[in-house]
Amino acid sequence: MSSSDKNLSTFSTEGLEDVSSLKFAIVVAEWNTEVTEALFEGAWQTLIKHGVREENIFRGNVPGSYELTLASQWFAEREDIASVIALGAVVKGETLHNEYINHSVAQGLTNVSLKYNKPVIFGVLTPNNMEQALDRAGGKHGNKGDEAAITALKMVSLKQRLNLNQQ
Repeated sequence: MSSSDKNLSTFSTEGLEDVSSLKFAIVVAEWNTEVTEALFEGAWQTLIKHGVREENIFRGNVPGSYELTLASQWFAEREDIASVIALGAVVKGETLHNEYINHSVAQGLTNVSLKYNKPVIFGVLTPNNMEQALDRAGGKHGNKGDEAAITALKMVSLKQRLNLNQQ
C-alpha cells in the first residue's frame, strides 16, 4: 500500500517494552525546515507518549539530509544511545540530485546501523514536491516522524526481548 493511501501515524504498538531508561537520538536536517521541524515534533511526541523521558532524548541538527549519516554515526558510537532517528526531506527537483542524496543517505544509515548493532531509523521524506512533503509531515497523511519514532521503539523492544531470551 502506498503512503498516499495510508495515514503514516496509524500503527500498532503491541509488544513495546519499557523504554523509560533508554536514550534516543534524533538527528534533524535543517534543509526544508518547515518539514523537518514537523517531523521532529512528531518523533518527539511519539517517544514521550510511549514512555521515553525528555532528558533521554538528544537532538542534533545538521545542514542537510546528506549530513544525517555522519551525525547519526556520532550518536550511534555512544554506548548509552539505544537508537538514532534520522529526519530529513529531499524534495525532487529538475535534476537527479535527489536520487543521489536519497540513495547515499539510505545506504549510509544502513551501514551505521549494522556497524553499531543498533537501530538507525530512516525518517527521510523523498517526495516529488513540497505539498507531498507537508502532507507527510503532519498533513493529511499523518507524520513520518511518528512512524520513525515508533519504528525505533519497536526495534529496541525487539532487541530487549532477544537479549532477555539469551540470558
